[in-house]
Amino acid sequence: MVKTKSSFVCQNCGVSYPKWTGRCDNCGEWNTLVEQTAQLTGKSAVARSEGSLLKPQTMQSISMDDSSARLSTGINDLDDVLGGGILLGGVVLLAGQPGIGKSTLLLQTTAHIAKIDPVLYVSGEESASQVKLRAVRLGANVSEQLNFAASTSADDIATTIRSGKYKLVVVDSVQTLTLGEITSAPGSVSQITNSSNVIIQAAKASGAAVVLVGHVTKEGSIAGPKVLEHLVDVVLQFEGDRYGGFKVVRAIKNRYGSTSEAAIFEMNEQGLAVVDNPSAALLAERQNADGSVVLATLEGTRPLLVEIQALVNSTNFGYPKRTASGFDLNRLNLLIAVLERRTKLNLSDKDIYINVVGGLKLADPAADLAVCMAIASASAGRKLDDGLVVFGEVGLGGEIRSARSAQRRIDEAKKLGFTKAIAPADSKKNSFVTPVKDLRQALIDYLQK
Repeated sequence: MVKTKSSFVCQNCGVSYPKWTGRCDNCGEWNTLVEQTAQLTGKSAVARSEGSLLKPQTMQSISMDDSSARLSTGINDLDDVLGGGILLGGVVLLAGQPGIGKSTLLLQTTAHIAKIDPVLYVSGEESASQVKLRAVRLGANVSEQLNFAASTSADDIATTIRSGKYKLVVVDSVQTLTLGEITSAPGSVSQITNSSNVIIQAAKASGAAVVLVGHVTKEGSIAGPKVLEHLVDVVLQFEGDRYGGFKVVRAIKNRYGSTSEAAIFEMNEQGLAVVDNPSAALLAERQNADGSVVLATLEGTRPLLVEIQALVNSTNFGYPKRTASGFDLNRLNLLIAVLERRTKLNLSDKDIYINVVGGLKLADPAADLAVCMAIASASAGRKLDDGLVVFGEVGLGGEIRSARSAQRRIDEAKKLGFTKAIAPADSKKNSFVTPVKDLRQALIDYLQK
């Protein structure tokens, strides 16, 4: 006799339990268990598990067809991030915080692709009139091959993809999709996993490219189960300040290209525009005061000059405050400890604030030396020369370690008129670079003049 068995799945981590409990033992969250559709057990389940023999092919016999063809987005920098464009039959997940410009970027991209190939834009969050307003503002309403549909049914979207009428399908967003046979609410672990599975299978079968829009949590990670990132071919992260400043699109996963590229955008009335010379724009309003240091960093493989600002003030409380905008706070605390131990600089009773101008978030280890020199400059009330640019990683012993692609950083600094670089001692020897071996030497040579 066939029996039914219900299970309770945590909507935060996806772990399944045979009965309901108030707290998930795996992730520790409360009230996240939701009862899922009953599963078949017994003879019927065994019969359904019987499969057919696979017919494998040799690698030489597999034909490429158009699987290596790509759709150009019309934005060269974004094509580089994607590895040359959107791959036909591939699935891209684009995630970013609310209001940063995901829908704007995708509407611009689909409008360009629709000049040649038919495109479908499916929205589960906005109505047709709302999307039309944005399309008129961006000039994307003139294409006859750009089609729109409002739907939250993953089954309907998958059937439309399988029809083969469209080269590209955009789904905004995956957290709104639902499958008819699953009873849980939209955005739950089971709905996201199964809905995305259905759409991905349809994309692979039809050869159409699919772009899924994803939400992010308040911590900045992609909402939903981690399996969603494993299922798709490319994961793009849209970062930056949604209220202004630069916005960066980078690939954190790419099966068909590099993950070291980044595209830098700026929002204007006509939508998102590529910033041709971000270094000049970031330094345009800089005033050379104490606590201001120019860092030569890398966004992917692109060299970039940014201003690091530091403010050091006497604390009014027993415990000093450390705040970082665009820089890892734990790394900042480590560098402050190195400064106190290796240079005898007393910062135990000082509030320290670090800011990366332009809303950028730095993950480059070579930013260590610039942050340390900015803190020392603000603490001593001394400023660096106007023509100095800084980069290098700082070790726990106070030593300055090498930075990757040092020549690219130097070339970018020369292009913008800088005359000298404070860099690790193993950097390429030339008149432009002044090598430093440790943090103490760097501060004595450049802050005691």
